[in-house]
Amino acid sequence: MKDELLTLIKIQECDSQLVKLSGKKKLLPESIEKLDREFSMFEDNIKKNKVSHDEIKARRTENENKIKKINENIVKTKERMLEVKNNKEYQAMLKEIETAESSRNQVESEIITLLEELDKLAVLVKKDEEILQQGRQKYEQDKKALEDDLNAVDSDVTAWEQKRVALQQNVSAELISRYERIKKRNKGIGVTFVWKAVCNGCHMNIPPQLYNEVQRSEELFSCPNCNRIIYFQDMGKPA
Repeated sequence: MKDELLTLIKIQECDSQLVKLSGKKKLLPESIEKLDREFSMFEDNIKKNKVSHDEIKARRTENENKIKKINENIVKTKERMLEVKNNKEYQAMLKEIETAESSRNQVESEIITLLEELDKLAVLVKKDEEILQQGRQKYEQDKKALEDDLNAVDSDVTAWEQKRVALQQNVSAELISRYERIKKRNKGIGVTFVWKAVCNGCHMNIPPQLYNEVQRSEELFSCPNCNRIIYFQDMGKPA
Protein backbone atom coordinates (compact mmCIF):
# COMPACT_ATOMS: atom_id res chain seq x y z
CA MET A 1 0.00 0.00 0.00
CA LYS A 2 2.94 2.29 0.68
CA ASP A 3 4.03 2.04 -2.96
CA GLU A 4 0.53 2.92 -4.12
CA LEU A 5 0.54 5.96 -1.84
CA LEU A 6 3.86 7.15 -3.23
CA THR A 7 2.47 6.71 -6.73
CA LEU A 8 -0.71 8.53 -5.77
CA ILE A 9 1.38 11.46 -4.52
CA LYS A 10 3.08 11.61 -7.93
CA ILE A 11 -0.31 11.46 -9.65
CA GLN A 12 -1.43 14.37 -7.48
CA GLU A 13 1.64 16.29 -8.64
CA CYS A 14 0.68 15.58 -12.25
CA ASP A 15 -2.87 16.81 -11.64
CA SER A 16 -1.65 19.92 -9.85
CA GLN A 17 0.67 20.72 -12.75
CA LEU A 18 -2.15 20.16 -15.25
CA VAL A 19 -4.36 22.58 -13.31
CA LYS A 20 -1.59 25.19 -13.37
CA LEU A 21 -1.08 24.67 -17.09
CA SER A 22 -4.81 25.00 -17.71
CA GLY A 23 -4.73 28.31 -15.86
CA LYS A 24 -1.71 29.47 -17.85
CA LYS A 25 -3.43 28.59 -21.12
CA LYS A 26 -6.27 30.90 -20.10
CA LEU A 27 -4.26 33.67 -18.48
CA LEU A 28 -1.31 33.95 -20.89
CA PRO A 29 -3.41 35.23 -23.84
CA GLU A 30 -5.00 37.72 -21.43
CA SER A 31 -1.52 38.79 -20.28
CA ILE A 32 -0.44 39.24 -23.91
CA GLU A 33 -3.52 41.35 -24.66
CA LYS A 34 -2.89 43.44 -21.54
CA LEU A 35 0.75 43.93 -22.58
CA ASP A 36 -0.38 45.04 -26.04
CA ARG A 37 -2.85 47.53 -24.55
CA GLU A 38 -0.29 48.94 -22.13
CA PHE A 39 2.31 49.39 -24.85
CA SER A 40 -0.25 51.01 -27.15
CA MET A 41 -1.15 53.49 -24.39
CA PHE A 42 2.54 54.10 -23.69
CA GLU A 43 3.19 54.66 -27.40
CA ASP A 44 0.26 57.08 -27.74
CA ASN A 45 1.43 59.02 -24.69
CA ILE A 46 5.06 59.19 -25.80
CA LYS A 47 4.00 60.41 -29.24
CA LYS A 48 2.10 63.43 -27.92
CA ASN A 49 5.09 65.72 -28.51
CA LYS A 50 5.43 64.34 -32.06
CA VAL A 51 1.74 65.01 -32.70
CA SER A 52 2.14 68.58 -31.40
CA HIS A 53 5.28 69.01 -33.53
CA ASP A 54 3.46 67.88 -36.67
CA GLU A 55 0.46 70.10 -35.91
CA ILE A 56 2.67 73.18 -35.45
CA LYS A 57 4.63 72.29 -38.58
CA ALA A 58 1.35 72.16 -40.50
CA ARG A 59 0.36 75.58 -39.07
CA ARG A 60 3.72 77.00 -40.15
CA THR A 61 3.17 75.68 -43.68
CA GLU A 62 -0.35 77.13 -43.65
CA ASN A 63 0.99 80.53 -42.59
CA GLU A 64 3.73 80.42 -45.20
CA ASN A 65 1.04 79.83 -47.81
CA LYS A 66 -0.89 82.78 -46.39
CA ILE A 67 2.17 85.03 -46.82
CA LYS A 68 2.63 83.76 -50.35
CA LYS A 69 -0.98 84.63 -51.17
CA ILE A 70 -0.69 88.04 -49.47
CA ASN A 71 2.46 88.83 -51.47
CA GLU A 72 0.72 87.80 -54.68
CA ASN A 73 -2.21 90.07 -53.84
CA ILE A 74 0.14 92.99 -53.07
CA VAL A 75 1.85 92.53 -56.44
CA LYS A 76 -1.51 92.49 -58.21
CA THR A 77 -2.64 95.60 -56.34
CA LYS A 78 0.55 97.45 -57.29
CA GLU A 79 -0.01 96.47 -60.92
CA ARG A 80 -3.56 97.80 -60.72
CA MET A 81 -2.23 101.09 -59.31
CA LEU A 82 -0.61 101.76 -62.67
CA GLU A 83 -4.04 101.81 -64.24
CA VAL A 84 -5.90 104.03 -61.76
CA LYS A 85 -7.42 107.25 -63.10
CA ASN A 86 -8.03 109.24 -59.93
CA ASN A 87 -6.45 109.91 -56.56
CA LYS A 88 -9.30 108.31 -54.60
CA GLU A 89 -8.72 104.91 -56.20
CA TYR A 90 -4.98 105.32 -55.74
CA GLN A 91 -5.36 106.06 -52.01
CA ALA A 92 -7.72 103.08 -51.60
CA MET A 93 -5.11 100.79 -53.15
CA LEU A 94 -2.40 102.20 -50.91
CA LYS A 95 -4.63 101.44 -47.93
CA GLU A 96 -5.22 97.93 -49.26
CA ILE A 97 -1.47 97.38 -49.56
CA GLU A 98 -0.88 98.78 -46.08
CA THR A 99 -3.51 96.43 -44.61
CA ALA A 100 -2.02 93.47 -46.48
CA GLU A 101 1.50 94.29 -45.26
CA SER A 102 0.25 94.60 -41.67
CA SER A 103 -1.48 91.24 -41.98
CA ARG A 104 1.72 89.77 -43.43
CA ASN A 105 3.74 91.10 -40.49
CA GLN A 106 1.37 89.43 -38.04
CA VAL A 107 1.61 86.12 -39.87
CA GLU A 108 5.40 86.38 -40.01
CA SER A 109 5.50 87.03 -36.24
CA GLU A 110 3.35 83.95 -35.69
CA ILE A 111 5.71 81.92 -37.88
CA ILE A 112 8.68 83.02 -35.76
CA THR A 113 6.82 81.90 -32.61
CA LEU A 114 5.95 78.58 -34.27
CA LEU A 115 9.58 78.03 -35.28
CA GLU A 116 10.69 78.54 -31.67
CA GLU A 117 8.12 76.00 -30.51
CA LEU A 118 9.24 73.60 -33.23
CA ASP A 119 12.85 73.85 -32.06
CA LYS A 120 11.84 73.02 -28.47
CA LEU A 121 9.58 70.18 -29.55
CA ALA A 122 12.24 68.74 -31.87
CA VAL A 123 14.49 68.19 -28.85
CA LEU A 124 11.67 66.51 -26.93
CA VAL A 125 10.68 64.36 -29.91
CA LYS A 126 14.25 63.10 -30.24
CA LYS A 127 14.31 62.12 -26.56
CA ASP A 128 10.88 60.53 -26.91
CA GLU A 129 12.09 58.44 -29.83
CA GLU A 130 14.90 57.05 -27.68
CA ILE A 131 12.48 56.28 -24.84
CA LEU A 132 10.03 54.70 -27.28
CA GLN A 133 12.74 52.53 -28.79
CA GLN A 134 13.76 51.27 -25.35
CA GLY A 135 10.12 50.69 -24.42
CA ARG A 136 9.47 48.82 -27.66
CA GLN A 137 12.47 46.55 -27.10
CA LYS A 138 11.24 45.64 -23.61
CA TYR A 139 7.69 45.16 -24.88
CA GLU A 140 8.85 42.84 -27.68
CA GLN A 141 11.03 40.84 -25.28
CA ASP A 142 8.21 40.49 -22.74
CA LYS A 143 5.71 39.55 -25.42
CA LYS A 144 8.04 36.93 -26.92
CA ALA A 145 8.57 35.41 -23.45
CA LEU A 146 4.80 35.18 -22.93
CA GLU A 147 4.25 33.73 -26.41
CA ASP A 148 7.03 31.18 -25.91
CA ASP A 149 5.49 30.24 -22.58
CA LEU A 150 2.08 29.87 -24.22
CA ASN A 151 3.50 27.75 -27.04
CA ALA A 152 5.12 25.45 -24.48
CA VAL A 153 1.87 24.85 -22.58
CA ASP A 154 0.43 22.24 -24.96
CA SER A 155 3.61 20.17 -25.03
CA ASP A 156 3.87 20.39 -21.23
CA VAL A 157 0.25 19.27 -20.88
CA THR A 158 0.94 16.27 -23.10
CA ALA A 159 4.04 15.34 -21.09
CA TRP A 160 2.23 15.49 -17.72
CA GLU A 161 -0.79 13.60 -19.09
CA GLN A 162 1.45 10.83 -20.40
CA LYS A 163 3.27 10.64 -17.07
CA ARG A 164 -0.07 10.43 -15.26
CA VAL A 165 -1.32 7.61 -17.48
CA ALA A 166 1.88 5.65 -16.84
CA LEU A 167 1.64 6.17 -13.06
CA GLN A 168 -2.01 5.22 -12.96
CA GLN A 169 -1.14 1.72 -14.18
CA ASN A 170 0.51 1.11 -10.81
CA VAL A 171 -2.52 2.03 -8.68
CA SER A 172 -5.65 -0.05 -8.20
CA ALA A 173 -8.81 1.11 -9.97
CA GLU A 174 -10.56 1.29 -6.60
CA LEU A 175 -7.97 3.66 -5.14
CA ILE A 176 -7.92 5.82 -8.29
CA SER A 177 -11.71 6.06 -8.14
CA ARG A 178 -11.53 7.05 -4.49
CA TYR A 179 -8.85 9.63 -5.20
CA GLU A 180 -10.86 11.13 -8.08
CA ARG A 181 -13.97 11.48 -5.90
CA ILE A 182 -12.04 13.19 -3.11
CA LYS A 183 -10.16 15.44 -5.54
CA LYS A 184 -13.40 16.56 -7.17
CA ARG A 185 -14.83 17.63 -3.80
CA ASN A 186 -11.65 19.34 -2.62
CA LYS A 187 -10.60 21.82 -5.30
CA GLY A 188 -8.45 19.37 -7.21
CA ILE A 189 -6.47 18.08 -4.20
CA GLY A 190 -7.13 14.43 -3.33
CA VAL A 191 -3.99 13.63 -1.40
CA THR A 192 -1.90 15.90 0.83
CA PHE A 193 0.60 15.76 3.69
CA VAL A 194 0.29 16.36 7.41
CA TRP A 195 2.94 18.01 9.56
CA LYS A 196 2.75 18.78 13.27
CA ALA A 197 -0.74 17.21 13.32
CA VAL A 198 -2.06 19.76 10.78
CA CYS A 199 -3.54 18.76 7.43
CA ASN A 200 -1.99 20.84 4.65
CA GLY A 201 -5.22 20.58 2.66
CA CYS A 202 -7.70 22.09 5.09
CA HIS A 203 -5.17 23.43 7.65
CA MET A 204 -7.10 21.79 10.48
CA ASN A 205 -5.67 19.72 13.29
CA ILE A 206 -6.08 15.96 13.17
CA PRO A 207 -6.38 13.81 16.31
CA PRO A 208 -3.03 12.94 17.95
CA GLN A 209 -3.65 9.19 17.68
CA LEU A 210 -4.36 9.48 13.94
CA TYR A 211 -1.25 11.61 13.49
CA ASN A 212 0.85 8.90 15.15
CA GLU A 213 -0.70 6.19 12.97
CA VAL A 214 -0.07 8.20 9.80
CA GLN A 215 3.62 8.38 10.73
CA ARG A 216 4.01 4.70 11.64
CA SER A 217 1.55 2.72 9.56
CA GLU A 218 1.65 1.61 5.93
CA GLU A 219 -2.12 1.99 5.71
CA LEU A 220 -3.96 4.80 3.94
CA PHE A 221 -5.66 7.35 6.14
CA SER A 222 -8.01 10.22 5.46
CA CYS A 223 -8.26 13.62 7.10
CA PRO A 224 -11.37 13.58 9.32
CA ASN A 225 -12.05 17.20 8.39
CA CYS A 226 -11.67 17.34 4.59
CA ASN A 227 -11.53 13.61 3.79
CA ARG A 228 -8.36 13.97 1.72
CA ILE A 229 -5.94 11.05 1.73
CA ILE A 230 -3.08 12.07 4.00
CA TYR A 231 0.54 11.10 4.52
CA PHE A 232 3.27 12.28 6.85
CA GLN A 233 5.94 14.65 5.60
CA ASP A 234 8.68 16.03 7.82
CA MET A 235 8.83 19.69 6.81
CA GLY A 236 11.72 20.25 9.21
CA LYS A 237 14.10 18.36 6.96
CA PRO A 238 15.66 19.86 3.81
CA ALA A 239 13.80 18.90 0.62
